[in-house]
Parts: sequence; structure tokens; C-alpha cells
Amino acid sequence: MSKNYLLEIGVEELPARFVGDALEQLQTNTSNFLKEERISYNSMKVYSTPRRLTLIVEGLEDKQEDLKETVKGPAKKIAFDSDGNPTKALLGFMRGQNIDIASIYVEEHNGIEYVYADVVKEGKEIEEILKGNIPNIIKSINFPKSMRWGGKNIRFARPIRWLVSLLDDKIVSFDLEGIEASNITKGHRFLGSNRIELNNVDEYVEALRKNFVIVDQEERKDIIKYGSERLAKEKGGNLQQDENLLDEVTNIVEYPTPMIGRIKEEYLSLPADVVITPMKEHLRFFPVLDDKKRLLPYFITVRNGNDDFIETVIKGNEKVLGARLEDARFFYMDDVKRPLESYVDDLQRIVFQEKLGTLYDKTKRVQNLGIKIGEYLEVGEETERNIERAGYLSKADLVTKMVSEFTELQGKMGMEYARCSEENEIVSLAIFEQYLPRFAGDELPTTTAGSVLSIADKMDTISGLFAIGIHPTGSQDPFGLRRQALGIINIILDKKLNLSINELVETALYFYVEVNGLAFDYNRVKDEIIEFFSGRIRNMFMDMGIRYDIVEAVISTNTDDIYDMKIRANKLNEWLKKEGLSEILSAFNRVANLAEKAISDEVQRDLLTEDEIELYESFNNVEEKINSSIDKKEYDKALDQLVVLKEPIDKFFDKVMVMVDDEKIRNNRLGLLKKIYDTMLQICDLSKIVNK
Repeated sequence: MSKNYLLEIGVEELPARFVGDALEQLQTNTSNFLKEERISYNSMKVYSTPRRLTLIVEGLEDKQEDLKETVKGPAKKIAFDSDGNPTKALLGFMRGQNIDIASIYVEEHNGIEYVYADVVKEGKEIEEILKGNIPNIIKSINFPKSMRWGGKNIRFARPIRWLVSLLDDKIVSFDLEGIEASNITKGHRFLGSNRIELNNVDEYVEALRKNFVIVDQEERKDIIKYGSERLAKEKGGNLQQDENLLDEVTNIVEYPTPMIGRIKEEYLSLPADVVITPMKEHLRFFPVLDDKKRLLPYFITVRNGNDDFIETVIKGNEKVLGARLEDARFFYMDDVKRPLESYVDDLQRIVFQEKLGTLYDKTKRVQNLGIKIGEYLEVGEETERNIERAGYLSKADLVTKMVSEFTELQGKMGMEYARCSEENEIVSLAIFEQYLPRFAGDELPTTTAGSVLSIADKMDTISGLFAIGIHPTGSQDPFGLRRQALGIINIILDKKLNLSINELVETALYFYVEVNGLAFDYNRVKDEIIEFFSGRIRNMFMDMGIRYDIVEAVISTNTDDIYDMKIRANKLNEWLKKEGLSEILSAFNRVANLAEKAISDEVQRDLLTEDEIELYESFNNVEEKINSSIDKKEYDKALDQLVVLKEPIDKFFDKVMVMVDDEKIRNNRLGLLKKIYDTMLQICDLSKIVNK
């Protein structure tokens, strides 16, 4: 007979950002435990509110499946005496397995006969299993920040105040360091009962609903989303979509009631971000926009409760927002009294990183690196001037009052203040775009100047931190260097930029020496950064669906141009769909294996035998065509030309012994193979491709 089980972990209000991962752990760990214990079930649901994490398992079997297993006992020669009677060794084995002599049989294993028995271990009752394991499930939930509360040893994000543990209508009692599991839960902190007795698991959701708690987070999310959209449309506007904010608000209320308030018209003359940022980041309000994405004088917030005295609550929220916006207006009006460039010198008093100098030092490095990148890309004179100017102003807004108070506005206020200072639109936009992309899936820079500045800023940070020994380890990446490296790669691919990562790293490290006089092991640090980027490229390409061996074949070439790598990978991916490639790959594997032993690619024709000349001349006939195709980035055509060598290569290996005693002959033959291999490496390393 199947049963339903309820576990509720009642806590002080959890931080919203902790909830999603905690629920995932609760579900995964419980699922794994039930599987290990051989207990089947129909479905598992997890719910959350700020004050509770809930697990409901439906259709649980009432006991474990019986375990049937074959158990090996002692060797036959020590299990029976000379008369065939059981010895003490066999009797002890039977006692341990709770079986009689009739269950024993003999089988040979590795030439030795052993006694065996087929044993059935009866499954335990589900209640006993839950009681013994649920406390460990609770303790296994990890949070980004945990601590011990109230003198207890258990670590949790917030104090655990109560536990509900019900199997159908029966309490599965256990003690978690003095917290006794029961059938008593709590409703809304202010509107619901502080003691709700549950008679059955099936009562749980509705019993809490009657006490102003909606336990299903998806239901709460829908109430917030659709209720807020309805209020916005009533004012002729639309809710600004922000899934992260919606998730956060969902996780900070138990009984959501959306409500709409008004923004004073006087604040709408400020830049939209100056108004929206305090609303969203500090107060968790949703902006309302018109059809042209312009801010309307309304905001939507969500009350954790019902609609009693709703007008009073709205006025209170309007007052709080008004105070925030008044501060923002003061900061903005004070900041624009000075041109943006006047703030640049103030960056000398702000430390970027103790060993890497001030923000003023970083500004100079980013500006210089941006100019160099512009030269690599051969941008026009106007773009070059824009890069230089945007680089100079790139960090100036960080010392303004507005950004000091609302750090989320870095770059955005730089753009606004640049416009107020009558900088051109490209320069203004590039100041904001230097920070793009800020997170996975974020927008990318739209301008060349913004793209260059973003690459320069991120490369400067990565290079500097690696130079002083700070780089990601395992899951630890406190400075977000992986994200910044991925940002650089995404910009390069999106804008189809032909940039050498080697040159970027070398230049960035050079400016640390020139601007800061930083001392470090240049070659070691450079190699570490290149390998760091190679790791990101591997992961990104494989995420795009490119086979791992194709990725390795491309990364093993002599190119460090990321966009070019992508072209090669795509071309190779298509080329490998041709039939009959197995023999071709085998031939080039043989070339690669021996070419590694060569000391040079010099070939003296007069040392070649007749059997070698065919391969030598075949290679000379296609070398120019291969190089021409490579220059045009027609890598598939270059591979087609390379394949022409397959037959001469096979004949060469059939008739020629490469590793002969004569050193000159041996090196000459290895040199020929190296010439072919090096040419192949200009396209990809076919020896990395796995035959399929």
C-alpha cells in the first residue's frame, strides 16, 4: 500500500538568493536516498516560502523491496570436514546469514570451490527508514553562508524553528538537536495561526492557504506576474520584464498582493536609470513603461499579506521611494555641475588593487591597450580617436556621488554624464559598453569602440590578477575572471574580430610593467593566461555542439585567433561528414607520430630515393594550393588538397623504412614528414580526430 510523506523545515526568513539551490538539494538528496534504500515512489514535489522548505513525496511504497543476493562463503575444503559435515567456519557463515544447510551450494571460482547461498533480506518499513535518514537529509543542505544557531551543532542559513514530519496521518518523529518533529506548522507571521495541527499530509497546502501562506512558489510567482501586469495595463503601461527580480520577490513573500503606486512627475526628468535603479535594486519595485519603453509615473510593489488597508501601505511605499529618488536627484544634479573629464584625476585616490595601483593607473592601461587593439584591427582614424577618448573617461563616473551611492549604475552614469559633457554619442556609449557582457546571456557591445574598450578592460583585469598570483581555482573565482574571459571570447566571435590572444596578453602584461613597474615571471604568467583562455574556448565550443576532438584538433594548431578557430572548427565539422575518412586519418596519424621526432623540416632532394620522391613531389604540387586556401580561410578546400597526399603517404610507409641507422637519411625522411605535418597544422591537427 502506497503512502504520502511530508517534511517541512520551518526557519527564520531565508535570504531569497538561497532558496532555489536549497530546494534543488532537498529534492536531489532525497531522491538519491530513496533510490539507495530501494524505495519506489510516484512523484516528488518541493515547495518554499521565506519561512519554510517543504518536501512532499507521493506514492511511497510502505517498505523496502526485499533484497535478493548471492553470498559467498568459505572455501569448500574448510567448510566441510572429511566426513562431509559442516565445520565451525560454515556454521558461523550460516548463522551470520540466518540460513540452514539446505540453502548451501558449491560453485567453482578461479579454480577453487566455494560455498554459496542465495539470501533474501527482508525490506524495512518505510517509517523506520525515514526516521533514520531524514535528519541527515536536512543536515546535507548547504548554503553559501551557514552558521550555528542557538548553541546547536547543525549549520544552516537561518535558525530552524520547527519541523513537520508526517507519513499520511502518522507523525514520523525524530529529534534534530532538540527540535522535535511533529504535525504542527505555522501560518503567515502576522495574519495566520501560530499553531496549525495537520491531521494528514493531504491537508497541508490548503491548511496553510487558509492561514495566508501559498506554499507553491510557482503559484505565488503567477499571482505576482499576472496581477502586476493587470495593474500596469490599467494605467496604459506594461510591466518591465525582469525574471531575476520576479524570482526574488517571489521568494520574499508568503501571501503576495501586488499594488500600484505613483512616482512624482518631478523625478521623471532624471535619466531613466537614475529612477529605475533605486526602485529595483533597493526597494524591489517593478517599473511601468509605455509602448516605447519610456518610464511612466507608476511603480508596482508586492505586499506580503492581503489587501487590508492597502491605500495606507501604498502611500508608505510612495514615501520611501520619494526619499530615495530625492537623494538620487541631489547626487545627479551635483555631479553634472562638473564635466566628466574633471573626475579623472580623482581616480588617483581610489585603489583598484593593492599591488596593481589605482583606478587612474587602470584607466591609463585600458586606454593604452584599447589603442593597441585598435591598431591590431586597423580601425579608422575616427574610431581610433573615440577609443582613446572613451578609454580616458572610462572610469571617471566611479568617483561621482551617484555611482558611489548606487554602484549598480557604473558605466550607465558614465554614459549619461558624457552626454551632458557634450562628448560624442560613440564615446558616451562605449563608456557603458565597456562593462558588457555583465553576466551570461547579457547584451554585447554594439559599437567598435565599445567592443574594443570592453576587451581592453577585461584583459587588463585578467592579466593583472594572474601577474600577482590571483586566478580561479576549482569552483572559486571571486573576481569573476572566467566570466570576463568568456565576455572577451563572445565579443570577438560576435564582432568577427581577428585578434591574436597572444598579442593581447603580451601587450596587457607589458603595460603593467610600463605603468606600474610590476615585477613578475613574464613567460610563466603569459603561459598561464593562454592556457586559461584555451580552457574557456574548449568549453564554449563544446557548448556550441562542436565535438571535443574537433576542438582539440583546432586548438592544437598554430593559430591563436579565436574567430579563426571557430571558422576552422565549423569547416572541419562539415568536412568530417564525408565518407572514407578512416583511412585518411590513419595515414596522417602515422605522419604525425614520426614528425614529432624530426629535428627540422629541411629536405635534401638528392638524399631521396625513388620511393620517397613521389611523396616529396606530390607535396610540392599541393603546398601552394593549400596555403592559398588557408589565406582565404577556405579550410575545407585546404583539407581536400591535403587528402591528395593520402596515397603517396601510404606508398611511402609501405616501401620506406624511416628510422634507419644512417642519421642523414633518417633526418631527411623525418624532415619530409615534418613539412607535411607542419602544413597540416596550419589547418588543424588531424591526428587528434577520433575515427568513428
